[in-house]
Amino acid sequence: MTGTTITVGAVDDDRMLLDGLRLWLADVPRIHLAATAPTVGELLTSAPAPARTPAPARTPAPARTPAPATPAGPPCLDVVLLDLLLRDGSSPSDNIRRLRAAGPRVLVISTVADRGRIVAAMAAGADGYLTKDHDLPTLVTALTDIAAGGTAHCPELAFAWAHDDTPARPALSPKERQVLVEYASGLTLKATARRLGISPHTAKYYLDRVKDKYQQAGRPTYTKTDLASRVREDGWAPD
Repeated sequence: MTGTTITVGAVDDDRMLLDGLRLWLADVPRIHLAATAPTVGELLTSAPAPARTPAPARTPAPARTPAPATPAGPPCLDVVLLDLLLRDGSSPSDNIRRLRAAGPRVLVISTVADRGRIVAAMAAGADGYLTKDHDLPTLVTALTDIAAGGTAHCPELAFAWAHDDTPARPALSPKERQVLVEYASGLTLKATARRLGISPHTAKYYLDRVKDKYQQAGRPTYTKTDLASRVREDGWAPD
């Protein structure tokens, strides 16, 4: 983020939606829609739009030879709004991974509420999912939460997570889930045990079981960072 301004990009091949999004966000404080494109590739090679704040007037400088033009590179974006299904036939999961690899966090937007697609998008690294029928305050809240490092939740996402029974998402017992969520939030193992009213030895037992279940599901999980990723990817939010 630039100061307190959240710099946003949008990838959608619906021009009317992009135009509407520009109008929606034009007067929202601290959110700047800097770049839009119909594909992820075009967004990552586009130049960002200038900020809305006008530059102060100044005396023109003497004429000089212009510097050689440099190719456009990925704009500096905090969050990208990504349409789930683009007409170029690109894979939603690949699009999410490309954007995350370039730096910005990703909020998937779609008319589709299919729970399988939602779960796959989150597993690929998306930071939230909204259907396109949500209002502007909901969108602004989602952008703000994601830019701050959180996850944007909505009823469709909660439903998808609650009914996700794919093998890659291990079935955790209530106590395993509690230990995972508390420990991954940043607590030490002792603090986690104290909060849950169990011994550190017991907390470690549950944590080892969680790691083993993820190993068996083909998703090796070794570090606290890995565990925090699993909490986000699989929706192990506190009840």
